[in-house]
Amino acid sequence: MAFVDERRAWVPVTEAGWEHTEYAVYVWRSVRQSGDTKTVKSRRTLKLPQRCVEALRDLWEHEGLSDGTTDRGGTGRLVFCTKNGTALSAGNVRRDFRKILKEAELVDTEWTPREMRHSFVSLLSDSGVPIEHISRLVGHANTVVTETVYRLQIRPVMQEGAAAMDDLFGGVRGAWSPGYSLKPGFHDHRLSIPAGGA
Repeated sequence: MAFVDERRAWVPVTEAGWEHTEYAVYVWRSVRQSGDTKTVKSRRTLKLPQRCVEALRDLWEHEGLSDGTTDRGGTGRLVFCTKNGTALSAGNVRRDFRKILKEAELVDTEWTPREMRHSFVSLLSDSGVPIEHISRLVGHANTVVTETVYRLQIRPVMQEGAAAMDDLFGGVRGAWSPGYSLKPGFHDHRLSIPAGGA
C-alpha cells in the first residue's frame, strides 16, 4: 500500500505506483490452515522501512510488473509467489529460506524463517524501542506474551538504572579519584579537604 497525499488514503501500489514517500503492508492473513491470523490483535498494518520499499520497487521492475501486466501466473499481483505465480505455502518459504542459508554458507538445518522474527525483536530491543511498541509490531495482544516468548532477546529494564546513573555521574570507567569533578553543578565536599588532613 502507498499513502497518497492528495487522497489522504492508503492505496494499493498497483493503483498508486512507486512515486510516493510512505508505504505499508497489511498483515491480515497467514499461511495457517484457516488462512486467518493467530489472533485478532495479530492483524495489523506495518509501515515499511525505505530499504524494503526500494527492494520491492526493484523486484516489481525486475518482474516486469511496472508496465501494467500481471504476475507470472496471470492470477493477480502477488509480490512473492511460486514460479507459476501462485501463493507461497509455508513449505515453499522454508525451502527457499534453506537455499538462501546454504548460499550464505550457514547450516540450513539450524535455522527457520521464524528466526527472522526473533532477530527483529532483538534488534528493536537493542535499539531502545519500548517493549509496548515491539509487542504491537509483532502482533501480540500484550507485552507479557512478548516478554515470555522473547525473554532472551528483550533487553532487561534494569539497564535503564545504570544508564541513568552514567548520565548523572559521567559514566567514567575506573575508581573515583580526588580531583575528579562528577558533573557540572555537583560538588563533592571531600575535594575541599586540604592535603594533610582536616
